[in-house]
Amino acid sequence: MESVATALHRLGELAETRHISRLAKAFAAAGHELALVGGPVRDAFLGRPVNDFDFTTSATPDEILAIVAPIADAHWDIGRAFGTIGARFAGDTVEITTYRTDAYDGETRKPVVEFGDSLEGDLVRRDFTVNAMALRLPQLVLVDPSGGVEDLMARRLTTPGAPEVSFGDDPLRMLRAARFTSQLGFTVDEPTTAAMVALADRLPIVSVERMSDELSKLLLTDDPVPGLRLLVDTGLAEVVLPELPALRLEVDEHAHHKDVYEHSLTVLTQAIGLEKSRPGIEGPDLILRLAALLHDIGKPQTRRIEGGGVVTFHHHDVVGAKLATKRLKHLRFDKETIGSVAKLIELHLRFFGYSEGVWTDSAVRRYVRDAGPLLERLHILTRADVTTRNVRKSDRLSFAYDDLETRIAEIAEAEGIAAVRPDLDGEQIMALLGLSPGREVGEAYRYLLELRLDEGPLGRDVAEQRLREWHAARHVGP
Repeated sequence: MESVATALHRLGELAETRHISRLAKAFAAAGHELALVGGPVRDAFLGRPVNDFDFTTSATPDEILAIVAPIADAHWDIGRAFGTIGARFAGDTVEITTYRTDAYDGETRKPVVEFGDSLEGDLVRRDFTVNAMALRLPQLVLVDPSGGVEDLMARRLTTPGAPEVSFGDDPLRMLRAARFTSQLGFTVDEPTTAAMVALADRLPIVSVERMSDELSKLLLTDDPVPGLRLLVDTGLAEVVLPELPALRLEVDEHAHHKDVYEHSLTVLTQAIGLEKSRPGIEGPDLILRLAALLHDIGKPQTRRIEGGGVVTFHHHDVVGAKLATKRLKHLRFDKETIGSVAKLIELHLRFFGYSEGVWTDSAVRRYVRDAGPLLERLHILTRADVTTRNVRKSDRLSFAYDDLETRIAEIAEAEGIAAVRPDLDGEQIMALLGLSPGREVGEAYRYLLELRLDEGPLGRDVAEQRLREWHAARHVGP
């Protein structure tokens, strides 16, 4: 946490080096106020990188355009009805919005936009006090009508006004609270948390797409777990991701199964740790993190009490893949993300058969084939799924997976197993057997693929001979 003087000095340097001062002088010359607002000011106090530049002004949208057009490299109308104009200055993209005083109808989260007449009035309508600070330009004067600096120092999230009013106006702010809990490492104060609990049933007026966007932003933070816990504890997860609180199964007194909810959060944390050190994963990986969080959501539906009080979850991988598909479709995730998350959940138990006995080369090839481009993510998810406190068991599983990865690498080097394909492609199959495109070509392709998985590369001559024999056997008369 930077001091006020240090933060203001840093913002002043940014104003000079990032062409902001030129913009501020242009607005001042035109007789209008301009202030840097929200996230950039907050992040300057926190010592975080400042990349986004949001401004608010007394100028109307038409007046903003008149000021910006002569000096910007480019400008565009982001949302004139909301008073926002975008512009680019030497590579920096900025958004400039007219002072606003929003009013809500109580039925939707869409505000009736009214332009305001003061910076202070604009700030008090914002979501949290730490985002309701501004820097007047070019004077470099901090404006903080709601005590944002104090809340920053206390690492506390609260709203500028009564949280019941703020969240009642725009329930999406409750999801933003969860995201900021993880993103900034802050704690939501008790009155604000209580308002989230009381108003959780207001969340459905928010569009599914916006809820999904906030969930994704939360999962992509360095430590999503505090925010996820807040969603569950306040009841908001029941609306956004009900499968998560459903994991809080009753743990029997003899501890015959783990706390699935805590286990899932631990797997997510461990997956993020591995994500940073494994090859082939660039930056925060939403697919991996969704799969880690949801990998056991099939357990509540498959939980059974067997003889001796043993708890089982047979086929929870298959059930979980179906549940994840349904939930992610509802949240409007794209097809690639949905399919990839479901496939990882479906495959996340496959390795445990390896740890119990040595796989054949054929089994290793099939593991790679089934994972396809998700193989590196599957490696991470499988390793992260080991949360046992039994050191011997943990070491045994880790050594077994080391061995599996070594075998995959050795077979890949010898056979090119990274992309397992038959020795003949569809065109070659049709030419060899005199077939036209159709079902029989697909069956022949699958036959050769099974041979490739079972026996490794055959070479073209052997593959052609085996295919002729297969085809002839299928066409022998009765």
